Amino acid sequence: MKLVVQNLTGSLFFVEVEDDATVCDLRTQITAHQHDLPSHRLIFIPDHDTERLISQTDDGISLVDFGLRDGSHIYIFFYPLDDEDGDDIEARRFFFASSSNLLLF
Repeated sequence: MKLVVQNLTGSLFFVEVEDDATVCDLRTQITAHQHDLPSHRLIFIPDHDTERLISQTDDGISLVDFGLRDGSHIYIFFYPLDDEDGDDIEARRFFFASSSNLLLF
């Protein structure tokens, strides 16, 4: 399947993965084409379900299980670098703007 990926700057690029690919396969494919992206910090948000965050903890799950199919559009974001304070990364909020709205996570 071919996926449209949009990064924080709004740039689009395409990645191709097998139809039975997992989140880990997608992460690997993205970092193979975009070498400067830290794969362990990547967060994916599918365009069709902007309330869902897909992270490294989901690496073994099939992309199809998240509703992704050929032509799907996903946004990529990053977990911030860990602070020396060790605050809870899960408690952070993420903002991004899509073409139709502003989203808060």
